[in-house]
Amino acid sequence: MDKDIQIKEVWINKEVDVWKQRNEILHKKVNRQMEEIKKLNKQSETIFDLARKYPNKTYLELEAYRDADRQEEAAQIPLTESQKKQEELEPINNYEKEHKLRQEAEGELSIMKGIETNRVKEAQARSSYLQDELDRVKKDNNDLFLRIAELTEVEESHRKTNGKLQERLTEVEEDNKKLSYQIEDRINQMRKAGM
Repeated sequence: MDKDIQIKEVWINKEVDVWKQRNEILHKKVNRQMEEIKKLNKQSETIFDLARKYPNKTYLELEAYRDADRQEEAAQIPLTESQKKQEELEPINNYEKEHKLRQEAEGELSIMKGIETNRVKEAQARSSYLQDELDRVKKDNNDLFLRIAELTEVEESHRKTNGKLQERLTEVEEDNKKLSYQIEDRINQMRKAGM
């Protein structure tokens, strides 16, 4: 019984460890991507900074300059495999790229959390099932012990009764032999007497 519980606990602990490791890897990936986004934001000049630097330019010209600067900085950051595949499909400007990176990181994090939650629920359900099975087996075991005790009592009663019957049978057989000898003696006496 205790071995089943230990096996169940080991299994659950392994599952939890695996999901903790996966969660840590995902968090590292998300943090790395967030750091890349922060670097992009820190290196880029704001419209206000550009307006002070170039007071004669219009807002649209400053925005175009800022976007070109962002694209240049974004080109320097190495892309992940999924980002490279996405770039092959469609070109994305820096804002959309940052937005996509954030969404991807948040999506992966929420997926991993969902998977982890499902795994934990599955482990809890499995644990609950195993506990129910353990309780059932304990109950069956207890019922069997009670049945063995009842049968042992019945067997002891039968032994006593059988012993008494055996004694009685022995007495009856001895009485039967005595009666048989008496009858033979009387028959012999009657024959001798002429009857």
